[in-house]
Amino acid sequence: MMDIVIPIYDDFTALDAVGPYEVLSRTGGRVRFVGRTAGPVRTDNGMLTVLAEATLAEATAPDVVVVPGGVGTRALTEDPAWLDWLRTVHASTTWTTSVCTGSLLLGAAGLLEGLRATSHWLELEALRDYGAQPTSRRVVEQGKVITAAGVSAGIDMALTLAARIAGDDAARAIQLGIEYDPQPPFDAGSVEKAGPALADAIRTAVAERTAASRQRAGV
Repeated sequence: MMDIVIPIYDDFTALDAVGPYEVLSRTGGRVRFVGRTAGPVRTDNGMLTVLAEATLAEATAPDVVVVPGGVGTRALTEDPAWLDWLRTVHASTTWTTSVCTGSLLLGAAGLLEGLRATSHWLELEALRDYGAQPTSRRVVEQGKVITAAGVSAGIDMALTLAARIAGDDAARAIQLGIEYDPQPPFDAGSVEKAGPALADAIRTAVAERTAASRQRAGV
């Protein structure tokens, strides 16, 4: 049974973790949430708590790691415990993956050096600080490292990973099972489509939430 670990931390984005969880839980592997300590972990909107059933120290050799993003990632890019854990488990993973700004943690751990990678559009250029080559593609595969763009792209990444784990037919069946057939009511899912005014509003809101998260983390 493939051991799939999703590390969670205060102020992670729920869909970044739960979207891939829903897909990957249907591959036949064991999927579990882990944290610095076992117990409840708060999402970045403050309204949902997810249970970390084990600690990072107990997840020593997962086959797959899926690092979610959220406003809490900025604080963790300076956290030796998280970065050391990522480096250690990456040495033996079959796949190391991220969703949204989770790629910043992979970068801070030195796992994206020289690789193409993606992230949320707000932080895409920040990947250069870690030696990565930013690309706006929704899912980017570089060997065993797979990165996904913002939030909902985690479902696309997880379906891509499900195909690698269980085959294309199994991944198609999972997609049908969760009825993942996006037909959004608005064509505003990218900066180019949404326009500068809406992008600026999102940029301001996320900056405020990130500052508050860093303050709570004492960074």
